[in-house]
Amino acid sequence: MSDFDRNVAAARGGYATDRALAIDAGLRAHMIRVYNLMAGAVALTGVIAWLTFSLSTTSSATGQLALTPLGQALFGSPLMWVVILAPLALVFFISFRIERLQAGTALTLFLTFATLLGISLATIFIAYTGASITRVFFISAASFGALSLYGYTTQRDLSAFGSFLIMGLIGIIIASLVNLFLQSSAMQFIISVVGVLVFAGLTAWDTQKIKEMYDVNDDGTVAGRKAVMGALALYLDFINLFLMLLRLFGDRR
Repeated sequence: MSDFDRNVAAARGGYATDRALAIDAGLRAHMIRVYNLMAGAVALTGVIAWLTFSLSTTSSATGQLALTPLGQALFGSPLMWVVILAPLALVFFISFRIERLQAGTALTLFLTFATLLGISLATIFIAYTGASITRVFFISAASFGALSLYGYTTQRDLSAFGSFLIMGLIGIIIASLVNLFLQSSAMQFIISVVGVLVFAGLTAWDTQKIKEMYDVNDDGTVAGRKAVMGALALYLDFINLFLMLLRLFGDRR
């Protein structure tokens, strides 16, 4: 429905003009809903990450960080794998079951995913200084906003880049798994650089897809599902873009 020719509709006037205006207003409302859900999830993840970090660490007299019993349980025991894998399992569950979920259930699962990911991301506060995390976050937010705006406003069809971006994403995942064993700083740098490019492209591409998926005839349930899935896609793009930039520009403790 986003491909509706508004210029032709405006020229014909009457019903077509009213319908074009209704579609434009509905699309704007849908995108605002998507962005609000995405921003809320990012804020939730940040708060949970900070709270988990605060409860999991303590500072010594020399300023060095040490893990509390909670921190040792979350990041120094087999429970660590649950913290790492639980968000991944939940995001796959949401993606595969979205067509069968009620809009409220999908939203609850999305926020649960954001909470679990916040727990696992508490480690960035251990690895990087707070000042550099804040700096990179605002850089990421500005970059994400510009890229998403481009994806929303461009008349160029970005679908041709989709397959290359997905291939790049798969390559990043495989290379990251391999580097868990190699621990190569050079490979980590290359992964981060490629990751920034891939998630920058995915931000624009996903925004255009969300726009094109909008249908003025969707009922409340379908529209709610689309809003949650759109917010989830943009949330993942932003979080991964932020993490890749943090690896490149973050100041380690």
